[in-house]
Amino acid sequence: MSPYIVSILLGVVEGLTEFLPISSTAHLRIAEALVGMDLKNDYWKMYTVVIQLGAVLSVLVIYGQRLLGYARSFPRGVEGNRTLPNHPLSLIAIAFLTTAIPAFLLEKVIADKLESTRVIGAALLVGGVAMWIVDRLCTRPTVKTVDGMRPLSALWIGAVQILSAVFPGTSRSMSTIAAGQVIGLSRSAALDFSFLVSLPIMLAACGYSLLKSLKDFGANPAFLPGSLHANPWAVLAVGFVVSFLVALVVNRWFIAWVKSRGFAPFACYRIVLGIGVLVWAMR
Repeated sequence: MSPYIVSILLGVVEGLTEFLPISSTAHLRIAEALVGMDLKNDYWKMYTVVIQLGAVLSVLVIYGQRLLGYARSFPRGVEGNRTLPNHPLSLIAIAFLTTAIPAFLLEKVIADKLESTRVIGAALLVGGVAMWIVDRLCTRPTVKTVDGMRPLSALWIGAVQILSAVFPGTSRSMSTIAAGQVIGLSRSAALDFSFLVSLPIMLAACGYSLLKSLKDFGANPAFLPGSLHANPWAVLAVGFVVSFLVALVVNRWFIAWVKSRGFAPFACYRIVLGIGVLVWAMR
């Protein structure tokens, strides 16, 4: 299969799944296995980071105006009733630091678990069940917007988000959304905060991984696979652009869907896919 076709397919998978609560890691691992990609190849590791960055930048486009509003109103807020600890930007920073520090320290554990399809299948299944239960039981929110959140809420969401860093297949968005609903956030508030906190978390993770990959590239002349039969940088660019455009469309749709209909279809999909992955792994 042409490297460009592979790049388009993986870019579509990444753009579709990065911010849906169904785990982009699980879907990329499945897609990579189906096209026969060598998961340990340094080039394709870098490629995965690049297309993830494309999906992340789509969130910046969608929430850019809101973030500018937060920046202009810092620290008193738009209505002048916020303080430094409970301003939305501070809440995002609290959740980011709560997740980022343990995730960095557990990097080796995370890397080892990425290779286990059984872990991914189990995380998909358990996360789907948890998501379905939370969406069915937590139907009386007390916090309707991100502006109404408190520092302890951000701390809790950041702590739960560590699960998605340690166990691929959990889904960062699933863990943050469900964690928010459990403590009284509305679907809309939990979804918005999940997207907003994804920006520093994922930009930091992508930046760190990309710097490591580029360092390896400089030290290893064989970093770019000779069997690619295509311009490796063009392959990267195709995946990045496709991932960005697909994520932009899908994320806008997802936000509108969830605010009116909830997460049940995504929970059911996770459960079915998780069972399928576990059966496949055991075979």
